[in-house]
This record gives sequence, C-alpha cells and structure tokens, in this order.
Amino acid sequence: MNPTTRTNVVSGPRLAPRPAHENVAAHLPRTALARPDRAAVIEPNGRRGWRVVSYAELDQRVDAIAHGLSGRGVARGDRVALFVRPGSGLIAITFALFKLGAVPVLLDPGMGRKNVVACLARVRPRVFVGVPLAHVVRALHARALPSIEIAVVVGRAPWPGLESLAELARPSAGPFACTETCGDETAAILFTSGSTGPPKGVEYAHGMFGAQIEALRATYGFRPGERDLACFPLFALFDAALQTTCVIPRIDASRPGRCAPEDVADAILSHGCTYGFGSPAIWRRVGPWAIENGVRFPTLERVMIAGAPVPPWLIDALRTRLDRGDVHTPYGATECLPVSTISGSELQDGLRARVEGGHGSCVGRPVPGIEIAILPVTEDAVTNFDDAQALGAGIVGEIVVSGDVVTRAYADDARATARAKIRDGDRVWHRTGDAGYFDEDGRLWTVGRTAHRIETPTGVRWPVPIENVCDLHPRAARTALVSWDANGCAEPCLVVEPREGEWPRDPVERAVFADEMRALARAKLASGAPFEVPLPRRFAFHRAFPTDARHNAKIRREDLARFVASSSTVPHDGSES
Repeated sequence: MNPTTRTNVVSGPRLAPRPAHENVAAHLPRTALARPDRAAVIEPNGRRGWRVVSYAELDQRVDAIAHGLSGRGVARGDRVALFVRPGSGLIAITFALFKLGAVPVLLDPGMGRKNVVACLARVRPRVFVGVPLAHVVRALHARALPSIEIAVVVGRAPWPGLESLAELARPSAGPFACTETCGDETAAILFTSGSTGPPKGVEYAHGMFGAQIEALRATYGFRPGERDLACFPLFALFDAALQTTCVIPRIDASRPGRCAPEDVADAILSHGCTYGFGSPAIWRRVGPWAIENGVRFPTLERVMIAGAPVPPWLIDALRTRLDRGDVHTPYGATECLPVSTISGSELQDGLRARVEGGHGSCVGRPVPGIEIAILPVTEDAVTNFDDAQALGAGIVGEIVVSGDVVTRAYADDARATARAKIRDGDRVWHRTGDAGYFDEDGRLWTVGRTAHRIETPTGVRWPVPIENVCDLHPRAARTALVSWDANGCAEPCLVVEPREGEWPRDPVERAVFADEMRALARAKLASGAPFEVPLPRRFAFHRAFPTDARHNAKIRREDLARFVASSSTVPHDGSES
C-alpha cells in the first residue's frame, strides 16, 4: 500500500489468523457432540404450532443427506442450485453440501424468473435441488440450463421419475466425514439482490465464513445457548457455529415488508429470543405495532437491522420495547459483511441531530478484522491499491474495505471482478459502490450509492443526507432524491411517498405539501456537513416506492427516475399543472 495513504485507513481490532484448512460445516458436529439435546432450530408447524429440531437430530439429518447425495454422484466442487424454503430443511441441505465440499448456489426467487434463469445459466450448476415449483421452472427453461445433470426434489415429485431427497437420504449410514477443504476454497455462491444493478454471484470461501463467525462473536458477544430470531435465512446458518438456537418466525422471506408484526412478536415472546437480525421493513412494522399494543420484549438483548439506511426514530422506537440491551445497525454488503456497526445508545450522543440534519447516515466504526478507506469516486477500474490515494476525514468518496470477511471474486464474471476488486499484494480491497466519509472521530458515514449521485452545474448532490431530513415530515412515509433532466442538465427531484391517507389530491395540496417539506428542511439542516445540502426545487409524488426483493427496503431509484422522466410534468417550486 502507498505509505502516504496508510494514515487515512481506519481499522478495527485484529482477529486471529485463519487456519489453512477449514470447513464451516465442522462447527455442527462439534456443537451436536457438546450439546446434543439443545434446540438447533425452532420452526413453525401448522398455523400456530412449533417444531423443535435438536442439534443431534440436525447433525444426523445432515449426515444422511450427505451420504445420499454423495451416493448419487454429487462431489467436491460441484455447484448445486438450491431452492428450498427457509427452515431446518434448508439448513440441513446446506451443511450437507458443505460437508461434501460441494458449492450451494443461493438466489432470491423474488428477483424474478428471468433473472434467476440468467444467473443459473451464467454459473452453470451441475446439480439442482429444490421444491416442486422450482423444478417446474427448471423444466420450462431446460434449454437455457444444459449444465444440470442431477435433479433432486425436496417434497412430492411433480412428475414420475424425478428423484426425491427423502429417498436418497441414508439415515442409517452413520457419520459422514467432513471434507478437508482449504480456507480459500469456494464454499458457496450467494447472489446479490440486483437492487442496484444486475445480480452477481459472490464467491464465499470457507475461511470467509469462519472469519464472519469470529467477527460477529467479537462484535456482539454472542454466547452459546442464546436464541436467534432468524428473519434473514443466511444469518440462520451462523447459529450452528455460534452454538445458538435458530428461531424461524412465521414470515415470508421473499416479502419481509408484508410480515404480520404479531407473528414476529409471537416468535420472540414464545421462545425467549435474545437477538434478532432483520430488514428495516420488518422492524418498521414491529416497532410501531409493539408501541401501539403495549408489547415489550424483555429477553431481547440485541436487535440488528441492516439492508438499507435505518432512521433514528425506528431505532429509538425499538429501544423503548427492550428491558435491556440495544439496537444495532451493522453496515456491509453481500460481498463483505460485517464492515462496521453502531448502536442506538451511541446515536444519542449528538449524532442523531447530525443524521437528521443532513450529514448522512452514521454507520459507526469498523468491526474486528476490517480496514476501511475512502477513495476518489471514479468509473474506471482501480487495479492496484498502491496507485490509489485514500482521502482524509471529511472528504466524500467511495467506501472500500479489506479483511478476511471480504470476498475476492464474482463467479464467472471477470468484468465485474475487475471493476469491484483492487489488488494490494496478496490482499483484496472491495469497492462497495457506496459513497461516504469519515468524521473527525473515525466514524463512517454514508451518503448514497456512487451511481445515484447527481452531478449538477453547481456541484454533486448526494441523496441520503436530504432524504434523512425530509423523511421526518409527519405525512411522508419516505422520500428519494433522483435526477431530473432539465433541458440537458441534471437537476435533483425529490420524490415523496405519502403515508396512507395523506395523498395530495390536487396541485394546490401538492404545493402545500412541498412547501411544508422545504420549511422542515430549513429548520432541521445542521451546519458542519462536509458538503452542500440545498433544498430541492422540484417535487414529485409516488404512491408506493419500488424496492428490492430481499429486504423490501432498498429503494429502486432507477425505477423512480424513469417514473419522473415519463411524467408529463414534474412539480417545480411546489406546483404542478
């Protein structure tokens, strides 16, 4: 690394070096041996019941599946497209594949059939394991997926001759020896949601999973025996390694924003969950519901919210429901998680006024094992970190991160890898695509995606700072700053999604709404931000923002920009014809 940039890199505490050989599946049999009767998974059973799977039962199921798939010809290095609903079945199959040294390929079906088929065609899985509906889709697109040689159904076969996982599994075969994989060997391919560009397959190594487990344990102090409210399927895979219990609420993982808050609360209260990880879309429903109904969560010690910017009001609302502990907002991405974190108690020390005053969103300090730098924003590839110039405090640029939890490549996508990865000797820095800066105390702030910046004749405008202010309007559900083409020049346009029952019915009401938003911004904007935050002149209104499939929280700004561009008129200075 260029020595002159070292002083501008902010680092978290160090973690122990990773071993040369490790397989993330090895955690499960160790936990099963030490705590065979401890609940590994508690999942819905029928409309109101619950099914408990012990660690011993889960470990035996994993071995039976591993023996069955191995006997069918699934081998180390095989890519396995996996389409199974969240629950003990998904966890068991995933760990069986890890034990085999095979590579599960995980995608969000919510990204749409076209994207799913295109992603599978690109990574060319040899094996397909899924529920009956997934096999129907596979059969309809068989010509696009010629790499699939082995197809296994989980559940009732939709047609004769399709092999069943239940028939393949060999429960009497005994323990299955865990493959001795290298730490840098690919363990899984996890696809991004595609909310900020085409979905990309992220290559996870076994050592990266191990580093994530250690980083999470060191950051949040998870203890064996705790219970996890698992609102995000991937996070549930860590529970076996942490020796905790995975409690799966009654929630549609593909539509978390439509969850019933009483169902989430029921899982917490019925099973004494001590921590939970979920999208802001989930907690936006649970927090207000709990306050309205006087519900508290006495066992919850840590609520973790990630996937999109989290407003301070939501953090404070949830903190009032806890008897102990705090609300945390970890920052990261599919390619690097976790990167940094901040707690609700930290936000009380003057930071909330800055967040709601136009400084951006504070995402805290680096977690153990992570290094963060801010580089000048550029569309060009950066091939070597020695050629980069890390920026100092108070200067906005692209956030880049390095550490053992940072992925090194995208699967079969050399172009995306070259665009997002920066070499630094035997290390790799990942370009997050997020813009941000460090404050004077070494905390990281985000201001939006670099692709969402608006370059106007008078300077660059970042979306998150002004949105954090305008979101405070009591009649606004949320806002988004997008680009509007004004006679060949980019101009910011603030799109407002009004709360239910607050839709402005005519031009006069829209003008009043916009004027109220401007008055709020003038009152709240705080001095000291490292960039200008002017009030937008143009406003538009949208009934329901399009969001990503995974978290139901990231705003699809490109869609909103097209909506604004296709509108016959865009309000100017609060008016609309």
